[in-house]
Parts: sequence; C-alpha cells; structure tokens
Amino acid sequence: MKRFLLILITIIVFSSCSNQAYLFTSFHEPADVGLRMLYSYDGYHWQDFDTVFLKPAVGQQKVMRDPSMVQGPDGVFHLVWTSSWRGDKGFGYASSKDFIHWSEQSMIPVMEQEPTTVNVWAPELFYDDAAKDYKIIWASTIPGRFERGAEEDSNNHRMYMTTTKDFKTFTPAKLFLDPGFSVIDAVIVKKQKNDYVLVLKDNTRPERNLKVAFSNTAEGPWKSLSKPFSDNFAEGPSVVKVKDRWLVYYDSYRKKIYEVKATKDFHHFEDVTGQITVPEGHKHGTIVPVKKKIVRELVKRFKKK
Repeated sequence: MKRFLLILITIIVFSSCSNQAYLFTSFHEPADVGLRMLYSYDGYHWQDFDTVFLKPAVGQQKVMRDPSMVQGPDGVFHLVWTSSWRGDKGFGYASSKDFIHWSEQSMIPVMEQEPTTVNVWAPELFYDDAAKDYKIIWASTIPGRFERGAEEDSNNHRMYMTTTKDFKTFTPAKLFLDPGFSVIDAVIVKKQKNDYVLVLKDNTRPERNLKVAFSNTAEGPWKSLSKPFSDNFAEGPSVVKVKDRWLVYYDSYRKKIYEVKATKDFHHFEDVTGQITVPEGHKHGTIVPVKKKIVRELVKRFKKK
C-alpha cells in the first residue's frame, strides 16, 4: 500500500510539473531589429525561434534593448524595453495574447518630471500578486542628484519605480533603491509570502558584479546587501525557479557567454554554467514560465524546419 501511494504521489507531482515550459526574451546586436525569444522545456537548455516577434517603433533611437516580459493573471503578455541609450524620458511598451498580434506600441514617459534625466535603462516588470498590480523598475541617472564614486556623473544610476494596474495610468515615478552606489539591472523575486529578493548589478568601478538584497515587500526597503555572487563584468540577471532551485542567468559580457548560478536561499550559490546551453548572440531579457502549449504553438508557427 505504501509503495502504491508513493508511485501515485510521484505520478501526480510529475504530471503537475510536466506542463511547464519557459520563454526567454532576447535581442541581438544591433538592437534596432526587435524582439527575439528563446524557449526551453526544462529551464536549462534553450533554443532560438529564429524570428523577430516585434520591431521597435518608439523612442529617439527606436531600439529594443533589455526586453522584460510578464504574463498577467488574465493571460496577456506585457512587454517593456529600453528604447534609446540616452535622451528618452521613458521606455517602450506593448502587449500581446499570442505574440502574433500586438497592441500599438507606446512610450511610457516615467521620468518626464525630471528634465535633466540622462537615460531610462532596463525597465523590469514584476506582477505583485499581493497588491494586484504591476511594478516596473528601471535605472536612471540624474546628474548631481546623488554622491558618485569613480563613475562620471552621467553614469551614476539609481533605481526608480512606477506601478500600474492597466498599463494606461501609472503612479508617479519614485526612488526605488539608493544603495549608496551606482546600480542598474535590478530584478524583483518573490520567494514566498513576505519574503522578497532583489538581484542587482553594482555598476561601480571596479565592481560591475551582481549582488542581492532582501525585503518583506516587493517595494522594499531592501536590506542586508550581500557580497558579489558573480565575477566582475556581469549584467542583465534573469531569475527563474526550476524545481527546488532558483537559477540566476546573467550575461558575462567580457567572457561573451551566459553564466548561471543556482541557489535555494540566495545566500549560497552554485555555479551550474556547465549544465546550460544558450544560443550565441542572445542578449539579456526575462525568463517567463508558461504552459507547454504556448511554446509548442510558437514552435509550430515560427521554428525553422
């Protein structure tokens, strides 16, 4: 009887996990071509759809860098991206239910109240199921606003945030993170109720590595800033939970490869780079867990035979 129950539990667990697949938003250089995506059925081995899903049409430079995506509770996929290296006071936005038909692209002018803003980089989406809203965080430089280190004042970033429920109205931008140094590429992770992690890039010289901080809410305040868990010259972290471990993917741009650290608690990290495959040319985006059906339909439609 015990053996039968064990087998039954194993079947149930396997069945509950077997419907899982993953999409990884991406772009290639030069960044004016548009949204690309990778797909995976296990979270470790990735393939490219070899197509462009959305060509950027907003912003001064009309590029699409750092595409971040999240699927809302209604099934709609929301996408935000860096639309220019410098000059824009906001970021690009579009949505889709199927990656074939897209909403009209728009510019979300989150920093228009700060006329000296140099840039709006790497907007990152997070659906907050506790507050029932979407939080968007990004890095901007406002010269003279914060004490700087070795960086130029035009490269002294802090993280900002806005929230929205419908992507039509947005709360006024506010300071999200000032760790006392230039910071970019931050990602909010919910471990469990009242237990959040922020993965961030310390962009100061000579650091330029990844660290984590902790909070009991998705908005912070963020405490217990860690030592680096990556080598220097790392950026663009994307975090996904696969089985009982969190995988932190990041672009090791000096090595020109993707590296991955696995962790169960965000205090102890294991290098599992040798266990993953990521196509050449992939640049950082967001990993989104989806149903296998979605990936299979996209493979059938877009994947080259």
